[in-house]
Amino acid sequence: MALTLGSIVAALGGELHGQADASIERLAPLESAGPAELSFLSNPKYRQQLAASRAGCVIVAPAMQEAALARGTCIVTDDPYLYFARLTQLWKERHAAGAGPRIHPSAVVDPQAVVDPTARIGAMCVVERGARIGAHTVLKARVTVAEDCVIGARCIVQPGAVIGGDGFGFAPHEGAWIKIEQLGAVRIGDDVEIGANTCIDRGALDDTVIEDGVKLDNLIQVGHNCRIGKHTAIAGCTGIAGSATIGAHCTIGGAAMILGHLTLGDRVNISAGSFVARSILKPGLYTGIFPIDDNASWEKNAATLRQLYQLRERIKALEKQPWTSTRS
Repeated sequence: MALTLGSIVAALGGELHGQADASIERLAPLESAGPAELSFLSNPKYRQQLAASRAGCVIVAPAMQEAALARGTCIVTDDPYLYFARLTQLWKERHAAGAGPRIHPSAVVDPQAVVDPTARIGAMCVVERGARIGAHTVLKARVTVAEDCVIGARCIVQPGAVIGGDGFGFAPHEGAWIKIEQLGAVRIGDDVEIGANTCIDRGALDDTVIEDGVKLDNLIQVGHNCRIGKHTAIAGCTGIAGSATIGAHCTIGGAAMILGHLTLGDRVNISAGSFVARSILKPGLYTGIFPIDDNASWEKNAATLRQLYQLRERIKALEKQPWTSTRS
């Protein structure tokens, strides 16, 4: 099941410095790779690991070529991380097991659902009435696609994801809650990946929309009527409240909290754990995290923070007073 370095370079390009017939049995991290394994270095700060690595071959950028040659065989390419990503795809393609049935016998697909002949539906999946699954899309085990939801081409939906559950909509009445029926659906574009146990709620009236190329990690909540723009990537445990609009080419760090009915413009990047309580339209990196500290110090800082508004008002009042010299 090994690949030769020559066959890898023939498929992916790059400049090989070493023997083309050298055999690679596995892809491995730089620090633990052995003589029959291939690794990569994309961040120059790990160059010390490169010198110590026993990897049979390392993928490096041109700036690291000399250091890589000092230890042995290497493949030189402009973007080692991108090259490694494509290498993982090549490796999986060459080592893939038998495909198995296109629709697993345990899956439940409504007769009124439309599943492209090239799509694959995993074990225990449910595809409800009126749902549409695009070409070459893969639903892993236990995925639910609710009624009238649409998933485009070449998507991957990881185990346990729920597409099109009801949005969280209730009207208060005499101390109780009256359910607002969610009459929209979910529309997902092409080349989208959705992580395990992520939930994307259907819209209340209009649809919730996930545009082409979006990548969602595990355990993300996308509220009803949200819109996520093309090629945005969102890390795990993020919560996005209903009717939020996120632009294209954004990144959202893990465990971020985004309030509803706000807008993030294109190329807005949110740090992990941040709380987004207002719209942000200008591209850039934004962070809203109170730094971690020992508990005693944190409590003192938090107490001071609670008084910040009063301190601000006192300063403004002092600034309005006429200045009087105390000199004789």
